Amino acid sequence: MAVIRKQSSRASGRALFRIGQVLVLMLALVGTAAQANTIVRVSTTYGDFSIELFDTVTPVTVSNFLNYVNRGTFNGSYFHRLEQGFVLQGGAYRFQPFVGPIALPVDPPIVNEYSVSNTRGTVAMAKLGDDPNSATNQWFVNLADNSANLDTQNGGFTAFGRVLGNGMNVLDSINTQVGVYSLGQTHTQLPLANYEAFTVVKAANFITMTTQVVQRYSEALAVFESQSGKLMLTIDGGETLGVYSVHMSLLTDRPGVVLRLNPDTMITLAIKPVGAATFTAADNKLRISSLEVNNNGNVSVYKNVVFGLSNAQTWEFTLESFEQ
Repeated sequence: MAVIRKQSSRASGRALFRIGQVLVLMLALVGTAAQANTIVRVSTTYGDFSIELFDTVTPVTVSNFLNYVNRGTFNGSYFHRLEQGFVLQGGAYRFQPFVGPIALPVDPPIVNEYSVSNTRGTVAMAKLGDDPNSATNQWFVNLADNSANLDTQNGGFTAFGRVLGNGMNVLDSINTQVGVYSLGQTHTQLPLANYEAFTVVKAANFITMTTQVVQRYSEALAVFESQSGKLMLTIDGGETLGVYSVHMSLLTDRPGVVLRLNPDTMITLAIKPVGAATFTAADNKLRISSLEVNNNGNVSVYKNVVFGLSNAQTWEFTLESFEQ
């Protein structure tokens, strides 16, 4: 298998042009393949999980949830409630250093659409007591089979999606590995990582999330999606920078293949996944051992992909080499 390098000759230029075509021209091909239920990938402090939404069963609730996702409202927010063995809840707050919790914007309440049982792994809307039609931006994952309780309470809690594949492993890690603290009226069951009681809470202590609609379910650590033009990946920056997940956006107005890092999607991880991409400050290179490129279910995998930091002020990275 030949490695295409930056300093290669005419053959290198043709190869880089090919992968550029794969990434850029795919954007024009979106919408040609049939799509089943919508899938949202959720990146957290303890890894990623994906939610399959019940588009036709709970259409109002799904539309409401996607409004927040597509606006980026949940990016940088955190899970503010963990009742261990019961639910993990988020969607309400973002942390601002030296200020504290900031309430996220809220759309009008929606009608209750209970029809799917609140079994383990389902994702449901939170709401006010004694008001079935009060759900707005807060949602939770059922960490256990809560059907006996939540299916009959307050008109039934609307389960509008389910966690796919091995995603519950991520949620089980949060459930068992973090502490739960009472820090104010709105944060009586706040999950925090690596936190020492009665000390100052830092941004890194929160179980943070970002959300992104994706074309297909994947557990790969580095995935480029044609529909959004987003690269979602986990990066190991070594002891100095740490390990984090981040989204990068394809810049179609640049020559070659250029991606810009989206700072509001950066999450410091409490884990170090095997196979994460690496970034070395010594040479400003981002190295991805395996990159999955997806266009409406047509998947290509590229090995040893290398991007160079081409603009440090705007965090732009330019493709330099890869193996196919």
